[in-house]
Amino acid sequence: MDSKDHQTWQVAGVVTFYMSAALVMVFVNKAVMISSPDLPLLFLLIQLTLAVVLLHGASVITSKVEIPKLELRTAKKLAPVTIVNVVGLVFNLLCLRGVDASFFQIARGLQLPLTIVVSSLHGRSLPSRLVISAAAIVTTGFFIGLAPNSLSVDRLHEAPSRLSIIYGVLSSLFIAIHAVLIKYSLPHAQNSAIQLAYWQNLGSALMLAPFILLQGELSKLSELMTTPTWNAEVFVWGSIVTGIFGFLLCVAGLLSIKITSPVTHMFSSAARSAIQTLLGVWLFNDLLTANRAISILLIALGTMFYTWVKSIENTPAPAKASLKDDVEANAAVHMDRIEGEVHDWQDEKRTHPA
Repeated sequence: MDSKDHQTWQVAGVVTFYMSAALVMVFVNKAVMISSPDLPLLFLLIQLTLAVVLLHGASVITSKVEIPKLELRTAKKLAPVTIVNVVGLVFNLLCLRGVDASFFQIARGLQLPLTIVVSSLHGRSLPSRLVISAAAIVTTGFFIGLAPNSLSVDRLHEAPSRLSIIYGVLSSLFIAIHAVLIKYSLPHAQNSAIQLAYWQNLGSALMLAPFILLQGELSKLSELMTTPTWNAEVFVWGSIVTGIFGFLLCVAGLLSIKITSPVTHMFSSAARSAIQTLLGVWLFNDLLTANRAISILLIALGTMFYTWVKSIENTPAPAKASLKDDVEANAAVHMDRIEGEVHDWQDEKRTHPA
């Protein structure tokens, strides 16, 4: 097998790995939220804690995973990006709890337009007309997905609530802000995506703990444990599986950026969106209307068009510089990781990154 064939199989393997991990994250998260809708913060805390444990384990196996030295000065400098990270994760999970798995990507459909707006405001520059066109396509897809559709009376209850959609928009907004903050946070983590991921997961877990007590989720857990109808296995195994796959998603995101191109990644993300929709209809009997199908298609096409535009605009510049300096491109590349993820390992990109 020559080097070209080897590279082709390597790219195919990484893309398959990334898509599989992201799909597992979304559907297992959804299954747990259906089983235990009153324990979102505790569920997220277990995921974050398990991610920290796995990073420690990985550091023992390979020197490529380096655990940072915990210093208060560094923690203070990384506090903004950590706070934005955990708030985005919470809104992301609350959104998924209230909508169908197939509608999840629509609810968070404004992620790309908001990333473009935030990065433009931060950089005090206007995006190109083609970039604005791509954002317009995605935004149109988002609103088409929200438009009323002809539903049968017995399925009207399946329409997503306004609150869940607001959670989705807020999740997208915090991802956009996170994309900007990542650029300025990496130097404080020795420019290491892994170290930044460690800081964010550890910091997010510590920040979540007191809110779990304030929300009374521990008492709710005690009540559920005495409820015969509660399936504890779904919650326990779901927490373990999503914790492990969240860690794998971090690895997949790093490999995706290293081995594949942004265009390849976004095409694979579009394919994943289609698979996610079909699996949602099959596994959870999700509602799929014409509006939703058109919405998902427009969001995917707009995102791919944006990625193509950025690849053309950044062609003259060195690849390394463009990835570092273009916050919009970095966010677009990694924008899908939070769908699965509930571990916002966007550090490397968003060094989406991925």
